[in-house]
Amino acid sequence: MSSSTEKRIKALEVALNNESRERDFYLKHAERTSNSFGKLMFQSIAKDEDEHYQKILELHKNLKEKGKWPETIPLKVKGVDMKAVLKKVVASVDTSTKVDTDDMEAVKIAIDFESKGEKFYNDLRDSVDDPIEKEFYGMLASMEREHRLSLEDTYDYFKDPEGWYRMKEKRHLDGG
Repeated sequence: MSSSTEKRIKALEVALNNESRERDFYLKHAERTSNSFGKLMFQSIAKDEDEHYQKILELHKNLKEKGKWPETIPLKVKGVDMKAVLKKVVASVDTSTKVDTDDMEAVKIAIDFESKGEKFYNDLRDSVDDPIEKEFYGMLASMEREHRLSLEDTYDYFKDPEGWYRMKEKRHLDGG
């Protein structure tokens, strides 16, 4: 097996470890929190991370068995439409629900996870020549970015539910 293939396998192993760790983190906090918005967000991202894990595991297995990056890979990952999750929450949000410091800290940690994941996948994308491999890592980076942005939105909600709700509803006093 070439050193290039071994390097790719090791990169996928790091990605598998990261995705697994993040999924477990999100599931733990979805179970722990009593805040419905936080619970929904953590569950949604955990589902995405599990799907990333499964796709990367397929690639890892293929690379170890065949010694080369596959010529075709599914570049679509179902994922969760975070904008739809946010719209659902806006429609049913209870701004009186308490947020505890563990929720705030979990979201801050999660934002850091996703930022590092985004950078990791962007770096992998930029370090490879194969267009399919490049596109795959780019897709993962963009999904990590989407998670990060959603978590930043969640953090804003936790800090100020009423203000967050007003912004999402886009209610304005325009005299009309």
